[in-house]
Amino acid sequence: IFIQQKKLPVKQLRAFLYPIAFLYGGVLRLRHWLFDREYLKSSSFNFPIICVGNLATGGTGKTPMTEYLVDMLKDHYKIATLSRGYKRKTTGFAIANEHTTALDIGDEPMQFHEKYPELAVAVGEERLAAIPQLLQAKPETELIILDDAFQHRQVRAGLNILLTDYKNIYPKDLLLPAGNLRDVPSAAKRAEVIVVTKCRPDLDLTEKEK
Repeated sequence: IFIQQKKLPVKQLRAFLYPIAFLYGGVLRLRHWLFDREYLKSSSFNFPIICVGNLATGGTGKTPMTEYLVDMLKDHYKIATLSRGYKRKTTGFAIANEHTTALDIGDEPMQFHEKYPELAVAVGEERLAAIPQLLQAKPETELIILDDAFQHRQVRAGLNILLTDYKNIYPKDLLLPAGNLRDVPSAAKRAEVIVVTKCRPDLDLTEKEK
């Protein structure tokens, strides 16, 4: 027996999911309002911290951007990277060593560790708790790069770099589950730098300005 399923057009599917996205956006806006009014606390450190992140799910080039920053700064500062460590089999705070595997810290941090063995590569779900642990374990650290931490407002970084995909820039996207945004577009105002990634190499000036 063959049963033919009809797929909903994308516009109809998004219209069906938009009420959920609207509720999700309300929760996010309330959370930001609480942080902006300091009912929820953000902590800053008397220490250079660069945050690399995005508003969307999926890849916008955070790992290449982190590596770009490392390449640019490693000859001038003793750098550490701090990530959550997605898909690792461990929990809590950890620093990579010669016995570490991707199961311990996750794929992207393992990539940092293998490419830059001189770096302190750390993971921790709670960035606010992990930063002091990292500085205690590696007191020679002069700069921390937070990988994928833009939405974690408990830590106030000195420089926020926000990435957005050229093919689906955040102002034209919708919140989950109707779109790919995990945070409201207005959150971008907290970024000091916005980088449009995955651009075609042949973009002319008009396309770049647009």
